Amino acid sequence: MAGFSSTNSNPHVAQDPWKAPAWADTLKSPYHEEPLTLAQGEELFTLYCATCHGDAGYGDGAAGGALGQKPANFHDTLVKAQSDGSIFWKIATGRGNMPPFKDVFTDEQRWQLVAYIRHLGKTE
Repeated sequence: MAGFSSTNSNPHVAQDPWKAPAWADTLKSPYHEEPLTLAQGEELFTLYCATCHGDAGYGDGAAGGALGQKPANFHDTLVKAQSDGSIFWKIATGRGNMPPFKDVFTDEQRWQLVAYIRHLGKTE
């Protein structure tokens, strides 16, 4: 799930900030942040996201370092400031080295990931 931020490890290559369309901010999760939702989100994150984003979501995963563009750090204030709908949209559409997951995850699974990403961002 690389690509939530615009940080690039090569200072000579500029990357436009990745912004979701305005309508994505209107998307709201129908699922409450509860232990089961977080556990399911954590399971998905561990299987699909941690290799790039790191186990704790700092963008320091082993595979992410080889991508040329640092994956998003979910503890970063720029990521935390994004709406849940924006993150949901980014998971679905992908960009650059981050593949689109719309056909991989159900809407429920993407919302579980959003909840878990938010949870990671709260832990310091």
